[in-house]
Amino acid sequence: MTRGIKHRKKAKNKNKGSKKEDGSSSSLAPQIPAKVWQPGVDKLEEGEELQCDPSAYNSLHAFHIGWPCLSFDILHDSLGLVRTEFPHTVYFMAGTQAEKPSWNSIGIFKVSNISGKRRVPVPKVETDDSGMDGEDSDSDDDSEDEDEGVAQGPSLQLRKVAHQGCINRIRSMPQNPHICAAWADTGYVQVWDLSSHLNALAETETEGVQGVAAVFTQDPLHKFKHKDEGYAIDWSLLVPGRLVSGDCDNSIYLWEPTSAGTWNVDNAPFTGHTGSVEDLQWSPTEPHVFASCSVDGNIAIWDIRLGKSPAASFKAHNADVNVISWNRLASCMLASGSDDGTISIRDLRLLKV
Repeated sequence: MTRGIKHRKKAKNKNKGSKKEDGSSSSLAPQIPAKVWQPGVDKLEEGEELQCDPSAYNSLHAFHIGWPCLSFDILHDSLGLVRTEFPHTVYFMAGTQAEKPSWNSIGIFKVSNISGKRRVPVPKVETDDSGMDGEDSDSDDDSEDEDEGVAQGPSLQLRKVAHQGCINRIRSMPQNPHICAAWADTGYVQVWDLSSHLNALAETETEGVQGVAAVFTQDPLHKFKHKDEGYAIDWSLLVPGRLVSGDCDNSIYLWEPTSAGTWNVDNAPFTGHTGSVEDLQWSPTEPHVFASCSVDGNIAIWDIRLGKSPAASFKAHNADVNVISWNRLASCMLASGSDDGTISIRDLRLLKV
């Protein structure tokens, strides 16, 4: 992120009457150089705000969909795992935070014709006879691609499913992306089948109406009420349908799928944290093991075969631990992020159980 003047128009008007050396007037404000902002190091001065630098992104597009969304999840699709050539297509879902509980919805999105820059990770610098280097030439190519993308523009298609209450977090099942779990501020975790909406989006190329699409009403496949609202939820990567959900009452519940298309939720929660459970992650290699992080600053490792207490627990940060991520290529490594602005990466092989 870069730093810039928040009220650019005011700054411009203030210097409207300034004179150049030749006596002519200038309406341009002084150019303030952009500066990279360092979290935890730099402070924002009065009148400053963070602004993104579009040149840092290969692709950057924005859509206005109505209400803000606190959580989203990108869906697995059949378009290929390694996609390097533009234009792209992406499917994702998000949950709203509307003004009234009855105004909320789960949004199912398809964004197609996503344009962007085609560039190599480390551009080669080559000087030709004209004195212009290869990097400038690459920049010209990027500009052409970008202009072409602006002319055509990406297409957004949207389907909405009515949801009672704000959605704190939403997660799609990896093995069956049309099945999603949504954490509501009402204390309910609900599982939904959104296959009809994904199929409708896949079969049409017509651009949807942004923000005001029709809202469909349907019942969830299953729902379970915690004692308090929460944010932590995760699907197992190894056992289709296995789910854990954690709440602000320090409790974690295990969901096991049934052959009838519903879930059995163990009424006896996993307990061990002394603060709100903020995030959960299943192990990418062990089907019975998951990790949790909490406002108490701790990370816990659980084995569902060994009872309702953590198999291991350790102090990870000196403030709330809001997010964890288990490395899927090196399953002994676990990353975490905290309210104090720090990130940690730990080797679980070094834990003393």
